Amino acid sequence: MQTREEALTYGLSFQDTYQEAPFHDPNWQLVRVKGSKKAFLWTYERDGYINLNVKVNPEWRDFYRQIYEAVIPGWHQNKEHWNTIILDGSIPDDDIKRMIAESYDIVTDSPTKRIYEAVKKIPRGKVATYAQVAELAGNAKMCRAVGNALHKNPDPDGIPCYRVVNAKGELAGKFAFGGEDVQKSLLENDGIEVCDYCVDLKKYAIEIVDGKIAE
Repeated sequence: MQTREEALTYGLSFQDTYQEAPFHDPNWQLVRVKGSKKAFLWTYERDGYINLNVKVNPEWRDFYRQIYEAVIPGWHQNKEHWNTIILDGSIPDDDIKRMIAESYDIVTDSPTKRIYEAVKKIPRGKVATYAQVAELAGNAKMCRAVGNALHKNPDPDGIPCYRVVNAKGELAGKFAFGGEDVQKSLLENDGIEVCDYCVDLKKYAIEIVDGKIAE
């Protein structure tokens, strides 16, 4: 990857993205995320090469700078959180794409997104408490946020929020799933016994080890 067009095409391949030239200067072309309008890919020409600015996690920031001379601290941006990739042909395409993808992931990350991803990991035949979902999502203290996110579940078929119960194993109220017996029926279809709208956590709750669901 050595051209701006290649970089922009790859950046625009991610979901809900768009291209913008915000400085009324065609040399600066950015790819942003719709909704938040946050940029995860900056492209511009400097010293005869196309440069890309990408956001980076601190644990990877110095790694990329050390293994590639063409990766430097972010030019004109916060050098703790951004790297500049100089497209001089010395970096394999796969690594350039990986850095762009990581930048997109960082910019689009949110507690709600992490909560939904955590719920997706609850296996059939198991349940998780709100606290366990919060722990899987990276912050054990955001139980209330878990409840709010599940109440607004945008994809009930893909995000099985019916597998989430309270700390006593009790099911949610009838308002949560459109009927008092809906969650009960869904859990029973998963092979889980429900007694008096309550699940035996000792038998059916997931176990978390080192932030992950134990097999």
